[in-house]
Amino acid sequence: MKLMKSFAAAAALALLAACGAPESIVVQSPAITETVRIGFKSVEVKDVSLPSYAAADEIAQQAPDGTLITSKVLWADAPERAIGLELSRNLARLTKRRVASEPWPFEEDAAATLDVRFSDLIAGTDGTYRATGQYFVGVYEGRERSGVFDLAVAYDPKGGPAAIARARGQLILDLAKYLAAKGLR
Repeated sequence: MKLMKSFAAAAALALLAACGAPESIVVQSPAITETVRIGFKSVEVKDVSLPSYAAADEIAQQAPDGTLITSKVLWADAPERAIGLELSRNLARLTKRRVASEPWPFEEDAAATLDVRFSDLIAGTDGTYRATGQYFVGVYEGRERSGVFDLAVAYDPKGGPAAIARARGQLILDLAKYLAAKGLR
């Protein structure tokens, strides 16, 4: 009976794949070769806030007239979760400090919290992937701070969703560097 259920499940998956189920794209983080000093021994990255189009499962691009073009290709993970984890991982690798996404997994509270709110996070059909927004650093003992960011990376729009995914990975790394240098010092 177990063998029949396993066979049925495998057949259903094969049928879905044959029927044109959407592809998914996994973002791979670019290599990190530098270290950035920050003023905190630990940082909790709060859940990131994305515009609805950037939080959608479908990979989208923005045309010059402002309209959004979505593909049938999906992000491999929920964008809010994936970006929060990637930002945390990049900050940890850059700073060599204890950095984790919300919920904070350690018993001792983090020395600072980082809240990132994106106004825009979109790949343009012109070959520019842009991120704009605000960040807020909450500090239990010390000076709280906030700021804005406006970052962009170039990509080849003819490279399709894979090029967009690589550009997003680079953009989140650039954001981590910016936040470490400007917000977490």
